[in-house]
Amino acid sequence: MRDGFIKTAAVSPQLKPADCEFNAKVLYETIKAAAEAGVSLIALPELAITGCSCKDLFFQKKLQQEAKKALAELARNCPWQTAAIIGIPFENGGQLYDCAAVLFNGKILGIVPKTKKSADFGRWFAPAPAGNGKAILGAEEIPFGANLLFKCNAVPEFCFGCEIGDDLFLPFSPSEKLAAAGANLIVNCLADPELAGRFEYRKTAVCAQSAKLVCGLVAANAGEGESTSECVYGGENFIIENGQLLACAKPFGNGSCSAVIDLQRLAAERQKQPNYPELNTEGIETIPFDLLLRETRLERPVLQQPFVPEKSADRRLRAEEILQIQAHALKKRLEHTKAQRLVLGISGGLDSTLALLACARALDLADKPRSSLLAYTMPCFGTSGRTKNNAQKLCALLGAELREIDIKPAVRRHFRDLGHDGKTRDAAYENAQARERTQLLMDAANMADGIVIGTGDLSELALGWTTYNGDHMSMYSLNAGIPKTLVRALVEHEAQQTDSEELKTVLKDILRTPVSPELLPAEKGGETQKTEEIIGAYELHDFFLYWFLRFGFSPAKICRLAKYAFENDYPETEILKTLRTFLSRFFAQQYKRSCQPEGVRTGSASLSPQDWKMPGDAEASLWLAEMDKIDEEYSQRSSRKTTTYEQFKKNRLAKRMAANVKKTAPEADKPRVSSMDAFLKRFGE
Repeated sequence: MRDGFIKTAAVSPQLKPADCEFNAKVLYETIKAAAEAGVSLIALPELAITGCSCKDLFFQKKLQQEAKKALAELARNCPWQTAAIIGIPFENGGQLYDCAAVLFNGKILGIVPKTKKSADFGRWFAPAPAGNGKAILGAEEIPFGANLLFKCNAVPEFCFGCEIGDDLFLPFSPSEKLAAAGANLIVNCLADPELAGRFEYRKTAVCAQSAKLVCGLVAANAGEGESTSECVYGGENFIIENGQLLACAKPFGNGSCSAVIDLQRLAAERQKQPNYPELNTEGIETIPFDLLLRETRLERPVLQQPFVPEKSADRRLRAEEILQIQAHALKKRLEHTKAQRLVLGISGGLDSTLALLACARALDLADKPRSSLLAYTMPCFGTSGRTKNNAQKLCALLGAELREIDIKPAVRRHFRDLGHDGKTRDAAYENAQARERTQLLMDAANMADGIVIGTGDLSELALGWTTYNGDHMSMYSLNAGIPKTLVRALVEHEAQQTDSEELKTVLKDILRTPVSPELLPAEKGGETQKTEEIIGAYELHDFFLYWFLRFGFSPAKICRLAKYAFENDYPETEILKTLRTFLSRFFAQQYKRSCQPEGVRTGSASLSPQDWKMPGDAEASLWLAEMDKIDEEYSQRSSRKTTTYEQFKKNRLAKRMAANVKKTAPEADKPRVSSMDAFLKRFGE
């Protein structure tokens, strides 16, 4: 439960219609297995204690009594810190209801009845009463009603409500009211029979509901063992987080799935929804419960590059969307300013390459010749032959007009005017080059009746890795909403989809070129300045930026996610060092972002002054103090033998070689199954 992670499960055990004693034993073993696997919440099917296919037997007093007896015994015998939601027919006040009972730590926290009569079970069960009340089970009074919320005292984000069966498919479902009252998690106990096409419909419905309500949704359907007189139940289950399917048990499979839901992420998403319903607890009764905090293993995918879609087909689609957004935005700016030309500084690096590609698309949309794109290469002290040649080839292949200005004489004159010796490689030595380039581009745009297109990306804005009033300035910042890892993916996309082999070759070489500002002369061995050796890997910075900007996560949680995602790629020392750099620079460099040029927003994360509001003098002390604690904890855990990045890479290579040898063994081909899934699968066999 630390950091808001909660492990959930949905299981469809094999049950026997009308055999409450047998079913209670199976449910007990299922809940026990879940508890031992660290599950904090498990959903079980609708009417699971009796089986959902009892039909007119539901009216039998004996079955009703045995169901209550089985529920009471099950609660007493399940003393675990696992919330179990179980379907049961429950008689209360002379009416019979289709209910979900919530068991936790040896007690029944509440009983939630189905709100409406359904087509499948309306013959036997009454709809839920309008308000909440009490149910009597033995000598115990239990909260009873459709408007119950269950909230953990230790982790307030762990707040869930229950919905039964096809209440989910109502135009105004109970889950909507529960979510508006604060439920981050909705549990649905289903008994929905299999029909051709029904699985896909059901999956679409639960994902859409989760996305609409910005909640986690855990749904368990009835499975094998039910009577097949008219209906067959497939035992499919779903675990969803904000519309994203985390886990699924397909029909007639093993009947179980588990996944870790991030409740803090859901809470952060809701805070950013300006039209999310205001908290409305009218008629809602909140049932508190106490949960011992424990570490939840991150058994969920955490992408190393969260800005870049994982699947190649999704990457192609996303790349086309972003390039179209850039091109149409720039086309509109051209029309509005009545500019005749686009002016761009081209370096042969990734950012200026992407800007050049987007400019070419914009001119095509505007029915302007690509020669309207005026590209300048401005070599100076650190410019390499490789990047210069690639810039020249790229412009020729895309039809841009290329001009070259050697800025070394102008920069040297500038040094003389300043009294700089021209040898000391300080900030002035580097920044003078960037500012000279920007000055030339601005004046060239005035002469050509054009506008200067900025090439800086979102990652550089976050880190302030720009020269103030140098490459920091332009008349339109085309890449401002695109982080470096996504810039690379977009250029890769263009390389893959182009029909020109020459263009493909140039783009691939640009992709292989290390990221560099090229402001310092190359070393004796020909090594150029490498940005990532100075500030850390961009894929780490983009990872931190995503979780910091999108969800407002703390350094501790971001660090935990990073260690999990990059376990085999970076040592912990490198992750901690780079995260500290990110936080320090992000706060210190806000003054640059406060006066940056307009730029098109292409994704959910943006640092434009319109999207990101932050005082330029904001202190980073709270975040850095947490980093101090993280560093201290690491020092106490470690043997104080720090592993350098180079040593780590050697160790990683050795591990991979060993893994390749192991793959020749027959057992290496066997699929890996989590301990919980392996245990629960036995109930479906």
